[in-house]
Amino acid sequence: MTPTGWRKSSRSNQTNNCVEVLFTQRESSVRDAKNASGPVLAFSNAAFTAFRDALKRR
Repeated sequence: MTPTGWRKSSRSNQTNNCVEVLFTQRESSVRDAKNASGPVLAFSNAAFTAFRDALKRR
């Protein structure tokens, strides 16, 4: 996965509790901004959309 396209989540805060997200045609990925070379969680776009929508309803 290339670093191009990663952006900081709009919900990240100034205390270094940040995640970055990457959206492609096939998947949505999330990583810890403090550890850009660390593990990445990758989801199908449908799964990520369902997750995001469920959070919005909370």
